Amino acid sequence: MKRNELVEVTKYLSKFKKISAINRVEDSTIKIVFDNKHPLFFDMKKGDSHIFIKDEYKRAKIYTAPFDVILHKRFAASHVDRFEVMEGNRILRIYTTANSSYKSQSTILQFEFTGRNTNCIILDESGVVLEALRHIDASVSYRTIKVGEILESLEPREFDEPTCNIGESVEEFLKNEYERRAQLRLNALKNQKLINVQKRIDKFKKLINSLESEEELETNAQKLNMWGNLVLSNLYAIKPYQKEVELYDYEGNLVHIALPCDARSASEAANILFSNSKKLKKKAKSLYIERENLEQKLAFVEKLRNVIDKLNDETELNIIAPKQKQSKKERSEQINYESFFMNGYKIMLGKNEKGNTQLLKEAKKSDIWLHLKDIPSTHVIIRTDKQSIPQDVIDFAAKLCVEFSVTKKGNYLVDYTQRRNVKVIDGANVTYVDFKTLHFEE
Repeated sequence: MKRNELVEVTKYLSKFKKISAINRVEDSTIKIVFDNKHPLFFDMKKGDSHIFIKDEYKRAKIYTAPFDVILHKRFAASHVDRFEVMEGNRILRIYTTANSSYKSQSTILQFEFTGRNTNCIILDESGVVLEALRHIDASVSYRTIKVGEILESLEPREFDEPTCNIGESVEEFLKNEYERRAQLRLNALKNQKLINVQKRIDKFKKLINSLESEEELETNAQKLNMWGNLVLSNLYAIKPYQKEVELYDYEGNLVHIALPCDARSASEAANILFSNSKKLKKKAKSLYIERENLEQKLAFVEKLRNVIDKLNDETELNIIAPKQKQSKKERSEQINYESFFMNGYKIMLGKNEKGNTQLLKEAKKSDIWLHLKDIPSTHVIIRTDKQSIPQDVIDFAAKLCVEFSVTKKGNYLVDYTQRRNVKVIDGANVTYVDFKTLHFEE
């Protein structure tokens, strides 16, 4: 963010008298609600830090690090004394006072829009660091940022910047800045996510193509079984030292049979041929299951690619395709359903019929269950932990239900109710009562 823009935004901020709520909504983004009804977002990404306004903002998780605890404790429901842009720097300071149980506390919230050293720092009235978004030690920079130490001021410098283009409405400028940056980030992020998903698609296709043919395995199994029967029927004609033999089958055709190298007798050769035939039959059967499993995984990832491709919201994109993947243990346990997180609430979506059945079995009575009305679809579960679920979380879960269930555009209805109201008939086939319905246009 340019310094002259920061100065103009600070003039706009100076009308606010109270911080009603404050919390981190992304790894580097802090939301502050001023005077109960004016939310502003401070994006402290290195290299592209800025302030923006957005009407709706979905967040993937709840932050509980020491920084977030101090942030809430010191600034939630606090009085704003003044705003200040530090001379010769892109640094905004918010001076606040909060009344605790014991005394009045003065705290400074310092936003540093300084390129690669961008940071958000919480200071007491003496300039001592209480917490920081990013801690910095002497091995990284001459200016350390450590809890309990006085924060060293940055040297002022001259700024050669073009004329500020905010115009009359700061709010419009902050909204437009978000839209401009968001579209650029969305395009880049979406392309990267699509590349990663395509790699998974290619991997599954390669695995499927590398599988042996069930038909060939069955044919070879039948051939070995026939050889075993022929050898068993002609034990008298086979010498102990023979490795190959020609015998007539039951239709009078001459058959060339290679006897197992490790067989010490003709009867043992027949047993080995029977055993190998059974192994091939078993392999053919398990191969069908493996192929079906891989094809179901491929179908789900292809749905995921289509969903990502249609998304026009960065926060939704990060929820559906997060940076951090689940651990191998979690993935093995959840092989048949996918988990997403919004505002700290866990949303689970069945990848296939097995996943739908698994969700129905694992869901608790108070969890929210969602399904397309009168149409076969994936089952979706919202883990409630006996808490009331915000409507925006239910709406998002319903949207996922539609996106991962249908490919044609149209109007769709999604029913939802508590799991206790859903009766399993067979597998993933259910009946349900006491439900509500949401409408979606795909």
